[in-house]
Amino acid sequence: MTEIDDIAAAFREHAAPGQAAAMRAYMRDQFEFLGLPSPLRRQLSKPFLKDEHPLRTAQACWAMPEREFQYFACDLLARHARTLTPDDLPALKTLITTKPWWDTVDALAANVVGPVVRADQTPMDAWIGDDDLWVVRTAILHQLRYKAATDSARLFAYTGQHRHHKDFFIRKGIGWALREYARTDPAAVRRFVADHPDLSGLSKREALKNIGGDPADPSA
Repeated sequence: MTEIDDIAAAFREHAAPGQAAAMRAYMRDQFEFLGLPSPLRRQLSKPFLKDEHPLRTAQACWAMPEREFQYFACDLLARHARTLTPDDLPALKTLITTKPWWDTVDALAANVVGPVVRADQTPMDAWIGDDDLWVVRTAILHQLRYKAATDSARLFAYTGQHRHHKDFFIRKGIGWALREYARTDPAAVRRFVADHPDLSGLSKREALKNIGGDPADPSA
């Protein structure tokens, strides 16, 4: 059996159709599920996380119909993110834009793409201008785990560039990225929000949620 066959056998043995229906409904019926709760899925995943070919295995998981396989792939890539290089970004971009939704995109953005480009973030300068909203969201969120190492000029440039974006997930992503950086430099985030009164109400509220402030525009 191949690695993916072993993973599939372990996951399918614990499938729970009733739970799967609820999980599918939560994700707006976009994906099939086996019905594995996250703690159980992570427990079952442990023997397979020591993978010598994580990207190849992740790609195989993306071809599986049930969403739990994509969740495993995100965990696997995060575990091995330091072994990936910028040469792997095209393959990661394909994962981001295939079966895309916030659950996998956000995990890949913060836990995989972020570590891969930490030493050189210039590839994100192209991604922020991409036509695909999930690639844009990835560029906005890739510094979520950087804390004091955040390139604030790049963060503010990216969020400012898309402050008029109409899509909910971009507006929410802008607010989340700003809110996370506010843990490191709340004054800088307050200044950015104050200097950009045309930020959407949703972005403002998210950005200022933990540091106070007056998001004047109540609209989303």
